[in-house]
Amino acid sequence: MKICLMIVVAAALAGNSWALDRCSVVRAIRRGGLAGIKGYSLGDFVCLAYHASRYDTSLHRSPTEYGIFQINSYWWCDDGKTPGRKNVCRIPCRNLLNTNIADDVKCVKRIVSDPNGLAAWEPWKKYCRGKNLSSYVRGC
Repeated sequence: MKICLMIVVAAALAGNSWALDRCSVVRAIRRGGLAGIKGYSLGDFVCLAYHASRYDTSLHRSPTEYGIFQINSYWWCDDGKTPGRKNVCRIPCRNLLNTNIADDVKCVKRIVSDPNGLAAWEPWKKYCRGKNLSSYVRGC
């Protein structure tokens, strides 16, 4: 009986994590037309998703960062509470926390069109910029 209770508790605690597999992320990014924008490769975006969230679409790491790409609520989405929010992507932040990442990809496309491009993300600058990223898309 104790084992069953422990399993139920563990499942409840882990129940809000929705990590996608790498190839699902690759397909979503391809469908969204991100590869090639401003010279960024498919690998750049997959590497960003990995290092921002480990492909966890439900990640809400800080009070202002949402989803697989950790999109910030001050500029890009509306969380209903961040002061001075802009909501440039015109999306509720909660929509970035599910396994359908088409809206996340669309928002990233908008973010990348700004002058900072992918350099807006620290994980991309630290782990992806200037690296061989072929392993992120290989086999997909």
